[in-house]
Amino acid sequence: MSDIPPPDRDARTWATLAHLGGFGFVAFGLGQIIIPLIIWLLKRDDHPFVDDQASEALNFQLSITLYMVIAGAFFCLGLGPVVWIILGVIDVVLIIVAATQANAGRRYRYPMTLRFI
Repeated sequence: MSDIPPPDRDARTWATLAHLGGFGFVAFGLGQIIIPLIIWLLKRDDHPFVDDQASEALNFQLSITLYMVIAGAFFCLGLGPVVWIILGVIDVVLIIVAATQANAGRRYRYPMTLRFI
């Protein structure tokens, strides 16, 4: 998507907040999905960079949530807690990397992401 114009400060801020919204699980259940979703719905028409990065953050959080649910199936084998810890660490690290990139005005693509939107 090289046709996206360079983001201004406002666009970078909203994109960064969309990525940091992934920490919303700490505040309330499914906040990691709701916060990026709200930002995407409210700000996607303001700047293509915000549309791109907020949808990327939302897709990643939907993917991680799905992976966590699947990992729950491994609890009977004793692997669930280990998989949850690994996914949690991956989530935190990638949120920080993505937010840093968005704040610098660079597009970020999360690995392991299913494209829902």
